Amino acid sequence: MSLFSRPLLAGAVLSSTLALCACVDLAPAYERPGAPVAATWPAASAPAPTGTHDAADIGWRDFIVDDRLRRVVELAIANNRDLRIALLNVENARAQYRVQDSARFPAIGGSAGFTRASTAGIAGNTANVSVALSGYEIDLFGRVKNTSDAALQSYLGTAEGARAARITLVASVATQWLALAADAETLRLDERTLVADSRSLDLNRRMHDLGAIKGLPVVQAQAAAEATRGAVAAGRAQVQQDRNALTLLVGREPPEDLLPLQALPDEATVMVDVPAGLPSRTLQQRPDVLSAEHSLQAAQLDIGVARAAYFPTITLTGSAGTASTGLSGLFKSGSGSWSFGPSVTLPILDGGALRAGVDSARAQRDIALATYDKTVQTAFSEVADALAVRATLAERLAAQQAQVRANETALRFAEALFRNGGSSYLEVLDAQRGLYGAQQSGIALALAEQDNRITLYKALGGGWKESN
Repeated sequence: MSLFSRPLLAGAVLSSTLALCACVDLAPAYERPGAPVAATWPAASAPAPTGTHDAADIGWRDFIVDDRLRRVVELAIANNRDLRIALLNVENARAQYRVQDSARFPAIGGSAGFTRASTAGIAGNTANVSVALSGYEIDLFGRVKNTSDAALQSYLGTAEGARAARITLVASVATQWLALAADAETLRLDERTLVADSRSLDLNRRMHDLGAIKGLPVVQAQAAAEATRGAVAAGRAQVQQDRNALTLLVGREPPEDLLPLQALPDEATVMVDVPAGLPSRTLQQRPDVLSAEHSLQAAQLDIGVARAAYFPTITLTGSAGTASTGLSGLFKSGSGSWSFGPSVTLPILDGGALRAGVDSARAQRDIALATYDKTVQTAFSEVADALAVRATLAERLAAQQAQVRANETALRFAEALFRNGGSSYLEVLDAQRGLYGAQQSGIALALAEQDNRITLYKALGGGWKESN
């Protein structure tokens, strides 16, 4: 055994012994707070078992059933800059946790040097090799451990934030993709209506030239055609804006064959189930709720860190090495040196700073608790709102389809009466406007049904996993 290994071994044994001693944990014991929400979902929106899919058990790839939309989401995950920033924040938080956690272990460094100097005309050499234990704190009161654990909770909260960013991105891309489909379908409706209005205007002009009608129906038909022409122009602008918004979300221009420019899909996503009871347990899988809970746990640990500041801090330092006037004599007998000793720091008078630190940590814990409660309440409200919409969607869709059929019949009757001279052209225009409005509402309602599926999936903390 070398000359300086024996004191180092003694110091290592002492450090290990003190580190393994049971320290006093001054952080309050953590218990998950009770959820500040009702025990059941609101009666008006209580879900009925449908035997389809539970959001907790389905990944986004299985939730999205339209292959084009699935591929667009894949492009967004690979290219969206906000998601990239969120993932880099996770990497940074993990590195910060590792830095903080390293304080729990001894830091040992080594050094070596060679010096040649001249004194009173006599030149000489000095060589040295040493290792040193620098500032290792004996964590008797849990300050270092609680600081490390608080950093871990911060890292876990950041990771949940990244998971929330992923789910939000999936939902946003799906919503924008469907909005593009709905606006493209509305544009096609406007273009078909413009064709019909133009034919009606030509017919009225011919009837006017033959003396069958007066000039008013011609002017009315022209006004209707021009209004539809304006709607077509606005619709084209809206479709382009939708494409621009989708490009921004995806992070690049989506391929043309992946865009829903032909028709709004009947079913782009699956229907998810909602457990009939235990809403608080259902909501605890949401990443924002989990992130808020990690923040609460970190704040709880910070109280322990602030309390530990009242007590002494014990720090170990030590070094061992060898020195000689020549390299050949570095490890010979009599060349070794070592030092080892603890230092104790004890607060005596601080003007109330330590007490203020504890009070501040408690206030931060209370803020984190209130934030957690508000996050759970917001999650409950979002799910309840989505369920309230879902509860009436089937009836609204059925009524809308019936309204479209009734308006189609009314238009046929109005046109027949006008051709036979039984009514004015104003009644035809009213029937056309009624059918056009009902068809527009039908597209909007179909989009609302698809959006409701996405909203509910996101509100329930839908799975991020790639597949089941």
